[in-house]
Amino acid sequence: MQLSEIKSIFHKELVHYYPKEEIDSFFYALIDHFLNLQKFVLVMQPNYVVSKEEESLLFNALHRLKQEEPLQHITGAAYFRNLTLKVTKDTLIPRPETEELVSWILEDVRENQQLKVLDIGTGSGCIALSIAQELLKASVTAIDISKEALAVAKQNAEKNGVAVNFLQADVLSDNFQKELQGPWDIIVSNPPYVRELEKAEIQKNVKDYEPVTALFVSDQDPLIFYQHITLKAKILLKPSGRLYFEINQYLPEETKQLLVENSFEQVELKKDIFGNFRMLKGIKSGKN
Repeated sequence: MQLSEIKSIFHKELVHYYPKEEIDSFFYALIDHFLNLQKFVLVMQPNYVVSKEEESLLFNALHRLKQEEPLQHITGAAYFRNLTLKVTKDTLIPRPETEELVSWILEDVRENQQLKVLDIGTGSGCIALSIAQELLKASVTAIDISKEALAVAKQNAEKNGVAVNFLQADVLSDNFQKELQGPWDIIVSNPPYVRELEKAEIQKNVKDYEPVTALFVSDQDPLIFYQHITLKAKILLKPSGRLYFEINQYLPEETKQLLVENSFEQVELKKDIFGNFRMLKGIKSGKN
């Protein structure tokens, strides 16, 4: 079958699920992944023919897209800054706003600083691995409650040749800080923050294929993870150490107030490229 015919079938089958531009991006990503073909192949060779085996790979991927399975699960790869990451049902797919959070951290430090960095709720490892990759003198530790997520993060560290310490721990536990050897220069977290009432806004490919424990919190206590992390960061951070969060865009002031109430200084909200408050930073008081 000609590749152009398969492309037409993709559009016909997926038109009720995705915009035209997104279908194009899926198709080109899949021929790159499965056939090692660049997107301009149909310009250079409009009659390009694929084998039965290659057809089968593409049509299987098409079936999975119709189930609204994320492209990153089909290809087994997500891209985050300079990293290529494996993602599974046990990890969140890294988002652009998380890249912005990492950029903010890196802008605040000198490249040659010997920092101790703690990433709480690492998932695929995207934050920890990016920091370790770009701050070569930093010592980075990544924790998660999920052993399955940690297994994926460890694979990503090996795949990208990045050294990170991994530890299974529960940030809601009273013994959490006893398991970690501080003090830390930077603590960063992208914890669960989507309220149950916001589920209607979440796309099916997220709700059905990404770990609910890494996404959702109760409407009654939506800042539970921020509360626990902030309290523990007061103990674990060095004086003048920095705490960074990715946050719920609907609760910026409430989250900021947590840091203010716990004596963090220079507390700052930051907008993402879409103009939403998605990041928060506070500096621990210089007094012990």
